[in-house]
Amino acid sequence: MKDPWGRIIDYMRISITDRCNLRCKYCMPEGIDWIPMDEILTLEEIAQVASCGALLGIRHIKITGGEPLVRLGCCHLIRTLKQIPGIEKVTITTNGILLGQYLESLKQAGIDGINISLDTTDRCLFKKITGTDGLEMVLESLKQAVAMGLPVKVNAVSVDWDSWREDGQAGVAWKSLLELARTDPVDVRFIEMMPIGAGKDFPTVSHERLLTELKASYPGVKRDMKVHGFGPAVYYTIDGFRGSIGFISAIHGKFCDSCNRVRLTSQGYLKTCLCYEDGVDLRKILRADLPDREKRIRMEQAMEEAILQKPIAHCFDDPGQITEHKGMSCIGG
Repeated sequence: MKDPWGRIIDYMRISITDRCNLRCKYCMPEGIDWIPMDEILTLEEIAQVASCGALLGIRHIKITGGEPLVRLGCCHLIRTLKQIPGIEKVTITTNGILLGQYLESLKQAGIDGINISLDTTDRCLFKKITGTDGLEMVLESLKQAVAMGLPVKVNAVSVDWDSWREDGQAGVAWKSLLELARTDPVDVRFIEMMPIGAGKDFPTVSHERLLTELKASYPGVKRDMKVHGFGPAVYYTIDGFRGSIGFISAIHGKFCDSCNRVRLTSQGYLKTCLCYEDGVDLRKILRADLPDREKRIRMEQAMEEAILQKPIAHCFDDPGQITEHKGMSCIGG
């Protein structure tokens, strides 16, 4: 369906848990409180929301967390979502720690793509950022996924991690990630840090600067006009590289005019824009003492009404207007 501004809303990001097995400093530092499990949607409830979404025109679903693979039944849910009439693609974003264990199950479930959140290929720096010495597992899982023929993207937040390195070398952290796209058909994307939750304390690095450094360091950088997915990344190719390099510039390259998404939190709250708390509590409808048919009708109506109130743009460039105070782990990545 279309929102009030004529944008086609066909993409839903679904968080299935707020739990994670890493403690990334900008997302889920130590001491964060968990949401009680009885407040988190069941897998069956998530599927019901997705079914209503499909009736409204949702065609693409991204499974997120927390870390979605810590949720028992994640692969079963993906299989269920793939069977919903109207749903064309189901992908997942993971930190990669458990990916190796679930790759075969994900493939059998019909997963259409895997996004791996990875900010560095330096083992010591990875441990500083995440609190875990798990880099080798992530890189091995990435290689396995590529070998299985699954589309893989690497997501890195645009933060000056070089200042965290013991050797203090400049440009090392992000350039090492680029090399993943040299040998494998992997898209490496840099994402501006969202100024909510713990992320407020990690100023984003300008993508204009990164692109300038990219062109200065690698000959033959060209704009890549191929379609790589359903999101707003702007892609470039580098001569000799098998994969592409993408930039998702939500703050300084505002792309709200083409926004096609809504978000479902693990607690069942449907959000139409990341920086505003506005939305609708679908869990209240799902758990109401009503016949199933009535629940479906009410939920579809509530989702439609929420989309018809979707704001024209985010306000991250004006922090005083932000009304969302939850962190990304609670909202969903």
